[in-house]
Order: sequence, then C-alpha cells, then structure tokens
Amino acid sequence: MSVFAAYLDIVRRIPAGRVATYGQIARLAGTPRCARTVGYAVAGCRDASVPCHRVVDRFGGTKAVFDVHAPGTQRALLEAEGVIFRPDGTVDLERCQWEPLTE
Repeated sequence: MSVFAAYLDIVRRIPAGRVATYGQIARLAGTPRCARTVGYAVAGCRDASVPCHRVVDRFGGTKAVFDVHAPGTQRALLEAEGVIFRPDGTVDLERCQWEPLTE
C-alpha cells in the first residue's frame, strides 16, 4: 500500500462532525513530520468516498484547495456536518477534533 493510500484510508475513518489535522493523519499513518505529504495526498484526491474536507491545518484553518465550487465550500461542508467554527474563522479543535482512540 502506498503512503498516499494509507493517508486516504485514515481520512475515510473521520466521522461526520469531526476533523483531523494534516499532522495528526501523518502520525496515525506512522509517518510523523510528513503533514505536507498528507496535504498533497488529500489535495489530489478525486475519490468522492474520501471526505477530504474534514482535514484542516494545525490551527483549524480551512484551505482554498477544497473550495472547488466556490470560496467557502470547505467551511460550508463542515458546518453542514455540525463542525463548530471560532470567531476567527478556524475550526474549534478542542470541540471537533477527531480522537480515533477514544471514539
């Protein structure tokens, strides 16, 4: 299995209403310090079964690469799932970050 495939398998496990960070996915895949590579994997993914919109940066920030239809697409998709945003426009990671070992 390629490292990209491993990352995307982890992203598939993120439940609706939760998010994971690029670095978190890298650590779960056994490749710490490879958050940027996770970014390449999810940005290039065209498989609709992979909820790439649930991946955010370490501050809870969304990325324009997921705004394929219009600006704010990633945020709109996350809000529709119940993800909470802080006043500064970032995801409230304390409340919405996926913890695979406890869920």
